[in-house]
Amino acid sequence: VNTFSVTLPDGELICLLGPSGCGKSTILNMLSGILPVSGGDIYFDEDNVTKLPPEERGIGLVFQNYALYPHMTVLENICFPLEIKRVPKDERVARATRMAKLVHVDMLLNRKPKELSGGQQQRVAIARALVKEPRLLLLDEPLSNLDARLRLEMREEIRRIQLQTQVTTIFVTHDQEEAMSISDMIVVMKLGVVQQIGKPQEVYDDPANLFVAKFLGTPPINVFKGRVEGGWLYLDNERVLSVGAVPDQDVMVGIRPEGFIIDPNGPMHCKISSVEVMGRDVSVVSTHPALVSPSIRSIVDADNKIDPAQQTIAYRIKPHKLFIFDSENEERIPFEVK
Repeated sequence: VNTFSVTLPDGELICLLGPSGCGKSTILNMLSGILPVSGGDIYFDEDNVTKLPPEERGIGLVFQNYALYPHMTVLENICFPLEIKRVPKDERVARATRMAKLVHVDMLLNRKPKELSGGQQQRVAIARALVKEPRLLLLDEPLSNLDARLRLEMREEIRRIQLQTQVTTIFVTHDQEEAMSISDMIVVMKLGVVQQIGKPQEVYDDPANLFVAKFLGTPPINVFKGRVEGGWLYLDNERVLSVGAVPDQDVMVGIRPEGFIIDPNGPMHCKISSVEVMGRDVSVVSTHPALVSPSIRSIVDADNKIDPAQQTIAYRIKPHKLFIFDSENEERIPFEVK
């Protein structure tokens, strides 16, 4: 992790997002005190906790594998952090029972972890982390061991619990859909360096560089080689969009799947590979000479009747769904549509 500096707002759910090996879990382990820092400081509000051991930081930590004690019941697992702090038995049972109700496992208090599903084990792990009323809740890829349906259900549950408790929560994931759906703020990382910080929709709509643009979005952004000449953007030999005062240069171009408008007179001509009808939307898979991505995927309204036998399709592009990037450093180049 390199010169990581960020202020995380109180009471919000913040996602650290990035590919495997980008430093997300390292940040979490430094916040919790498991890993020492080699430089810089960590503050919780005005308190410098950089040198404090984990047990003195007021941290709740939920790991990928939940780490429940197999020989203890659900109630005993949730009570355990309070037992360590020597909280009287009546109080710790009352607090644990209240937390179990919050995460909807109050009917399972006498079961052992092996008798629980993955989702139930995760709820118990969250209850155990929250019962000591932490200043900070840290979740390290907590959904990765669950199946797709349960992941969806549990990410909604995590959001509900976080909103109800108002505990500041940092959630590590490599799944951008997960991050976009539940977080107040995302921190996009690559190779230990912060790429962009902001609200999920703002980062999606206004990516700082090509990496961020490619990392966020399902289906992913379509990437082309282009050039700017005389205030116009060209893809291959097609003059696609007016870009104002951008200097003449070779560029990389990203177009979101929803940025294509079918128009027989449009300036961009693509060769159709397949057409997939998805209810209210149609996904058109096509190719273009300037394409860098494997194929173009455009999402258009199902009202557009596309003949499956049709060989080519013409588009015009929504300017706010098209981004230009420097071909060398891949940083975003702003432009104004004339």
